Amino acid sequence: MKKIVLFLILILTVSFDSRNVDAYDTGEWFKFRIHYGFVNAGYATLEVKDAMFQGKKAYHVIGKGYTTGMSRFFFKVDDLYESYIDKETESPYQFVRKINEGGYTKNQEGFFNQSANKILVKDYKNKNEKTFVIPKNTQDILSTFYYLRNYPNIDKIKPGESIAIDMFFDEETTKFKLKFIGREDITTKFGVVSSMVFRPLVQSGRVFKEQESLTVWISDDENRLPVRIKADLAIGSIKADLDAFKGLKNPFKIKI
Repeated sequence: MKKIVLFLILILTVSFDSRNVDAYDTGEWFKFRIHYGFVNAGYATLEVKDAMFQGKKAYHVIGKGYTTGMSRFFFKVDDLYESYIDKETESPYQFVRKINEGGYTKNQEGFFNQSANKILVKDYKNKNEKTFVIPKNTQDILSTFYYLRNYPNIDKIKPGESIAIDMFFDEETTKFKLKFIGREDITTKFGVVSSMVFRPLVQSGRVFKEQESLTVWISDDENRLPVRIKADLAIGSIKADLDAFKGLKNPFKIKI
């Protein structure tokens, strides 16, 4: 179950909005239940707050992940991800990453200089700092999720087509590609939800069975919420379902 919360946040980046209506606002909060086979492995939450960053209005988004019950006894996870995002440009100012995954820890902050296309990463665990050159409009792992929720014209995408975005993570920028599979109605604890289905293209071999071992179902409404996530791993599989939510900007459409 190592890094299951990281996988979840990574997968969450495939949430889109196809209209001119903003997909989220201050006060939004939702929770995912993560299960490994028949075991309830843990939970992950995402929350949006207001903030000021260097005199500019920003969103402060907070992602938390943690194992529970027997899963916590065998493999303790306590992860915190934060991002400060400009409300106008949707570009990140700063990210925070504090994780503890079975004793594997990181404590980092990243400071974006968008005009210079650089990012300063301070590593508090190893007591060093590095500056990296990044492409224009690069996002961090958490801001990517919110950036793509307002991505325009996603309703024009056809099955088999992909979208790519530059994302900075673990001291490097990667081209994160997302392939659209199609639309599907799925049954959730809230009822039947119309969804768009995506598969992020991931590296195979180390953790995942194949390059397309991740599948995510996104609500086909103005919120673009992930409602179900499935990851086939080298050993077993992880599944996550939307468990609770509040403060959505738009109505959550349920067919039944």
